[in-house]
Amino acid sequence: MLAEVDLFGIFVSPIAVYAVAAVLVTLLCRYFLWRVGALSWFWHVALFEIAFFVCVLCLMVIYV
Repeated sequence: MLAEVDLFGIFVSPIAVYAVAAVLVTLLCRYFLWRVGALSWFWHVALFEIAFFVCVLCLMVIYV
């Protein structure tokens, strides 16, 4: 579990750090799914992407 991060004298909550890392992981997975063609399997791609981001964020908070 992370503690507060000091960013130029401002303390940032750890969830913000996890969220930035989750965005990067989500973008990487999204690119991979797009290249493979798996994004066309989903009815509502934007809903899938938001749900996938939330899942990645939750997993990062629990296991990192």
